[in-house]
Amino acid sequence: MKMAKKNYKKLKGTVGIYQNIATKHYLAEKKIKGKNHNATFKTLYEAKEWRKNFDGISFNQNSDELNSSYATLKEVWETMQRDHFPTLATSTKMIWTRRYKLLELIEHLPMDKITPSKITSWVNHWVAEFSNEEYQANRGQAGRCNLNNELNMFVTIFNWYKDSEKYEKEALFLTNPVKKKHRTLGFIKPVPDKKKQIDLEDAFLFFEYLQPLYKSIAMLQFYCAARIGEIAGLQWSNIDIKNRRMLIKHTVIWDSHKVFLELKPFPKNKEPRPVFITDEILELLKQREAFRELGCDYVFHVEGKPINYGTVLVNYKGAQRKSGVPYSGTHILRHGMAKLARQVGGGLDAVIAMTGHKDIKLADHYSKCDEDDQREFSEKIMKHIRKSRTGKGQETASFANVVSLTHYKNGTSN
Repeated sequence: MKMAKKNYKKLKGTVGIYQNIATKHYLAEKKIKGKNHNATFKTLYEAKEWRKNFDGISFNQNSDELNSSYATLKEVWETMQRDHFPTLATSTKMIWTRRYKLLELIEHLPMDKITPSKITSWVNHWVAEFSNEEYQANRGQAGRCNLNNELNMFVTIFNWYKDSEKYEKEALFLTNPVKKKHRTLGFIKPVPDKKKQIDLEDAFLFFEYLQPLYKSIAMLQFYCAARIGEIAGLQWSNIDIKNRRMLIKHTVIWDSHKVFLELKPFPKNKEPRPVFITDEILELLKQREAFRELGCDYVFHVEGKPINYGTVLVNYKGAQRKSGVPYSGTHILRHGMAKLARQVGGGLDAVIAMTGHKDIKLADHYSKCDEDDQREFSEKIMKHIRKSRTGKGQETASFANVVSLTHYKNGTSN
């Protein structure tokens, strides 16, 4: 249904774009397969881009939506960036901005018009986009598996919108339109099965294939059950060799190009974590003392400059490939030590002590049992069963009181 363009004027030199006389916003219209679609934008560029790229997948605005008094998703997102982003870590801001990209398809909609059916249409659109053969062929194993991150991003925005004092009145009676079914609908392909917890033997095999600087980084990351950014940001001023105490306090933040961006003065959970300097850690630190430079407080650096994540990845990946260990990434060392702490320490307390997690669920996640444990425990259980059955397996049950079915039918049983 074509809406009346009251208060809009046609723009010269454009097709299907009108400007609101009062608000100066732009109304773009597009007819696809006999159906009229329209949307409003703050800039002429956005209106032209919409007309150029919009494919008609159920994201049209009708006159009711245009007249909504509710803020649009885009307005909420921009307010959230202004008011809430300053409290977030740089890496979190980059991740959220990246995950919002797919939500731009519905950002013109008022919050009260983003219904479960709109989310369903949005999910179906992107599943079709990421499921096509060309995309899957180009991306291979790295191809997208689901839309969970983007759905979670919308939920984060919606929850902030509900809690925001600016929107508390209009958001009061709105409910989250993302439902459980949307995560099921968002399935594209199974997530690749990756081993996340490197075992002790593979860890030391991996270390042997690293260059000296990155071998020291990897070993210290493993011994401390640390995040790679925490080891890259380790400062000499936080190390007390005399009292065997080290403080994991700073974290290096890298940008989207994996290049050093900033040194954050606290770790992910915002609480410094003390680490006892064992003999193994002491040996690594003594090796690094030979590379200390005046005016540089970093334990690990390249000619006085902080480590870049890109070079860490190149070295880790090369060593993982050459050693043949079935693991990838940098976080496997943190997971591996968490698992080892649980095995040796006998519980989640040991894991929390090593990793610094506040949340027991996260500690459990990092140290959970894998298929190697399943095999080990299965063998132990079967060994226990065999042992308990020793001497009993040869016993033969007596059939003296058993009556033959044939005899029973013939009435010949005694």
